[in-house]
Amino acid sequence: MTHFSTTTRVPELARRAGQLEEGARTVPEEVPVAFTYHGSTHAVMMATPADLEDFAVGFSLTEGIIADADEIELVEAVAEEKGIDLQIRLADTQSAALTARRRHMAGPVGCGLCGIESIEQAVRVTPSVRASALALTQGEVAEAVRLLNGQQPLHMETHAVHGAGFFVPGAGLIAVREDVGRHNALDKLAGAAARAGYRGSAGAVVVTSRVSVEMVQKTAVIGSPIIVAISAPTALAIRTAEEAGMTLIALVRGDEFEIFTGTERVVSSSDEAGRWVVNR
Repeated sequence: MTHFSTTTRVPELARRAGQLEEGARTVPEEVPVAFTYHGSTHAVMMATPADLEDFAVGFSLTEGIIADADEIELVEAVAEEKGIDLQIRLADTQSAALTARRRHMAGPVGCGLCGIESIEQAVRVTPSVRASALALTQGEVAEAVRLLNGQQPLHMETHAVHGAGFFVPGAGLIAVREDVGRHNALDKLAGAAARAGYRGSAGAVVVTSRVSVEMVQKTAVIGSPIIVAISAPTALAIRTAEEAGMTLIALVRGDEFEIFTGTERVVSSSDEAGRWVVNR
């Protein structure tokens, strides 16, 4: 996979202690990334040019184009004049699914539903995760966010990207991905976890952003029954999580947090949670 620069050093004029001083700052790159399946562009997203194979796999999973990472035969990142073309080759069995899900869209970093063609697509049915036995102790909720805060090198350098992590009880964060777009970070995480052989039901999704409805939808498609966020959820995200049987935890600040849905999956100790076997 070709390597692309994820940051740029730019000049700035900063006001410090009442004085203007010349300096420089590191900022993240943001480029158009096209998802091209069998020669036809399906979507274009503005994204950070990193972890592109994870992005291709995760986007394909959360968009319902594939059901398993093995259904992608090849991903090639081709540098274009003004962006990156992710050329993706699927197994023949996925051609029909791709045709059914095809849509052309240009997605700004703040919008995860751009380019859809109807209200029905926006409020698509969210898969149920009610059957999952995964639970977290109160301490693990706090630990997941603490670990995520310490494993975001691009954010530490630029203070301008979102992070998403996959927390597995007993194993910690098995993957963390970053991007200027919160939906992109989650897609990259989905791809990373799937490529590492983890099932979504084995862990919780942890994000640094607010919880919009599509963050809940993508988490459910991954198969994770728990989403943990630093920021607040929207009303539609809460309703969607409730309908999907998902536990939505938000506004995590140290050991303090708020549970909006699925309170039964958050327990006070590991004894109450039992201890479950992590299935990869």
